[in-house]
Amino acid sequence: MIDHTGIGVADIARSARFYDATLGMLGLRRVMQMPENVGSDGIGYGIEYPVFWIDLFHPHSVRQHTAFVAKNRTEVDAFYAAALKAGGTDNGPPGQRQPHYYAAFVLDPDGNNIEAVFRGD
Repeated sequence: MIDHTGIGVADIARSARFYDATLGMLGLRRVMQMPENVGSDGIGYGIEYPVFWIDLFHPHSVRQHTAFVAKNRTEVDAFYAAALKAGGTDNGPPGQRQPHYYAAFVLDPDGNNIEAVFRGD
């Protein structure tokens, strides 16, 4: 079981604008920042505690893939639209990929592949 994960980014402010918008569509928000109340080195997203971090500590030259759970297809669609509006690049529009697997893929400002997935009917 994974407690939390994260990715390195080149520009915290730019990436924070992207992730504030896209993860907000899935009910996630900033819950922790380093330094505290500033977030210039790292920002943790979650509901009560951080489950996903963006930071300057890890190399951002290595492209990562992270999939976030959506509650329904509407959340996947909203995630995709918000990500594109916030500067993301299409990497696979919302759609049925497999039975019980509805997903959308977007590249973040650093080229990381970010996915929202709903596993249901």
